[in-house]
Amino acid sequence: MHAKSQTWELLYNFVTKVTTQFGKTIKTIRSDSGPEFDYTILYNTHGINHQRSCVETPQQNSIVERKH
Repeated sequence: MHAKSQTWELLYNFVTKVTTQFGKTIKTIRSDSGPEFDYTILYNTHGINHQRSCVETPQQNSIVERKH
């Protein structure tokens, strides 16, 4: 991804690919509180729960943070 403006297209393609290629549905997407992930229409259309992590809490992202 070269710019945050590509988030919508990549996220939409990811949701579509998971649904068609694997026959699975995405239940939850967890992101930071960045505005580039605020796609309520996409989430509601596909029944996806969008969870936002709290600011300044790396504990909520434990797997990634362990590697840092």
